[in-house]
Amino acid sequence: MRIGWFILVCLGLFSCQNDNASLKAEQAKEAQKKEVVFSTITSGWTFDIAPIEPTTQARLNSWMEWRNFLREVNQKPKSTLNAFQKKASVLVTQSEALVNTLPMEFNQPAVRARLKVINTKLKSLDLFIHLNQTPAAKVVKLIGEINTEIEYLQLQFEEIVQRSLIPREPGEPDFVKMKDTTRAIPNTPIIP
Repeated sequence: MRIGWFILVCLGLFSCQNDNASLKAEQAKEAQKKEVVFSTITSGWTFDIAPIEPTTQARLNSWMEWRNFLREVNQKPKSTLNAFQKKASVLVTQSEALVNTLPMEFNQPAVRARLKVINTKLKSLDLFIHLNQTPAAKVVKLIGEINTEIEYLQLQFEEIVQRSLIPREPGEPDFVKMKDTTRAIPNTPIIP
């Protein structure tokens, strides 16, 4: 009977040691995976914001939320994957502030649509980077897409500024009003 207990205790101890060894091996594999994900995201986290024309830049300088957004985008996290997760969350918050604080000159449907696309892509980035198994390739791809969308937004800003610099011909505002059929109809009906 004592030999049976002794064998059971020995088997229990050996099985616990095997579990600890396999647990440590799994933890080492997981740490190595996270390190690969971190290095991939670190190398791919490059926001390349092209400079815009000075006239457009002068008009955007008064928009503090845009300057804060660009400053946040240009600061790259360095320490851990958690730093990248926090940065993604901050970028989402800042992009939402952009939509709500558009200057009157740029408050047009095309600009709002581009800002919402950037916001959606940043939310996707935030989602993917917070997953337990972070898909590093997808995160890097999204960063490239966000770069493209920011470039398109800046081109939209430049187009708006360039159009505003074109002088209007005499009578052009009246002509534009007459093209709008809803304004061409008088408010009071004419009774013959």
